[in-house]
Amino acid sequence: MNKAFKLTQSGIDELQAELDDLIAQRPEITERIKTAREMGDLSENAEYASARSEQDRCELRIKEIEHIIKNAEIIKQPKSANKV
Repeated sequence: MNKAFKLTQSGIDELQAELDDLIAQRPEITERIKTAREMGDLSENAEYASARSEQDRCELRIKEIEHIIKNAEIIKQPKSANKV
């Protein structure tokens, strides 16, 4: 059972913008990994470990945002801003 995420349209738009930005970063991260891999021994290569860590973080966030958007329920903001 998936949890429904209650978001405003502007919240969904912000998540979509973040998702687009993360997807645009993929080629750059892949290039960093390729460059670091060419440096030699991967066990002592801090540049490679850093790039892989960034790739993992990026991919996890992409999956998280896709899940939230997929299960989002759009709520409307109240007409009166005086009440909770």
